[in-house]
Amino acid sequence: MGRLDGRGAIITGAAQGIGAAYAKALAGEGARLALADIQDAGPVAKEIEAGFQGAETLALGTDVSDEAQVNDMVAKTVERFGKLDILISNAAMFASISHKPFTDIPVEEWDRLMAVNVKGPWLCAKAAVPEMQKNGYGKIVNIASGTLFKGNPNILHYVTSKGAILAMTRSMSNEVGGDGICVNTLAPGLTMSEGVLGAKEFMEGRDANMASRALKRYQEPEDLTGAMLFLVSPDSDFMTGQCMVVDGGSVHH
Repeated sequence: MGRLDGRGAIITGAAQGIGAAYAKALAGEGARLALADIQDAGPVAKEIEAGFQGAETLALGTDVSDEAQVNDMVAKTVERFGKLDILISNAAMFASISHKPFTDIPVEEWDRLMAVNVKGPWLCAKAAVPEMQKNGYGKIVNIASGTLFKGNPNILHYVTSKGAILAMTRSMSNEVGGDGICVNTLAPGLTMSEGVLGAKEFMEGRDANMASRALKRYQEPEDLTGAMLFLVSPDSDFMTGQCMVVDGGSVHH
C-alpha cells in the first residue's frame, strides 16, 4: 500500500527534470498522475506506466499561463481519475532566462516570466481548488526557490517571481484552510536538472553555489522528492502556509 493510493494528482512542468522526478515519486506511492507541460510529457508518462505496476497516467499539453488550457487540464484530470487531491505547481521559466542587470531586462521577458511563474500557479490553484472543495481535502505545493532568501543578482525577474510564490502560498493557505486544503511552498536550491545542465551561466556558477552549502555536493532532482512527498501526504495534514527549503544547507530558513 502506498501513502497516496487512489489520490488524483497534477504535476505541471512534468516532462523532464524536477517535475519528472516528482511524478515518479508520486507514482511510487500509488497516486494517479496527470503530467502537464508545454513540452511533450508522453515519454515520462510511458516510463512511469512501464516502471510502476498499476500506474495510471495522463499526459497533457498545457501552457500554465493560459487560463483556458489550465481549466481544460483540471477538467480532463477529474474526468479521468474522478477527483483531484494534489496539485504541484512546478512549471516555471528558469534555465532559459537571461542573466543581466535588472536595468537591462527586456519588458517582454519580464512579462512572459511573470505570466508563467506567478500567474501560472495562481491559475492552476484557481482551477483546482473548486474540485478539492468538493471532497473537503487537498494538497497544493507551490515551488519557489532558495534564491528569494539570498537576493541573487542578475536574475531579478526570476527571484521576484519566487518571492511572489512565497507570499501567494501564505495568503492562499488562509483562504482555503477551512476547506481542508493545505497550501505549502517547497524551495529548491540550484538543481542539476536537464535545463540547468544545458545552461552556461548556471553551470559556471554551480561550484560557488555548492561551496555555500553545508552539504558539499551538487543537488539532484531526487533530493527534492522526500520533502515533496511529505507535503502531499497525510503526514503534513496539520501543516499549511509554510516554506520548506531543500538546498543542502545553503539557506538557513
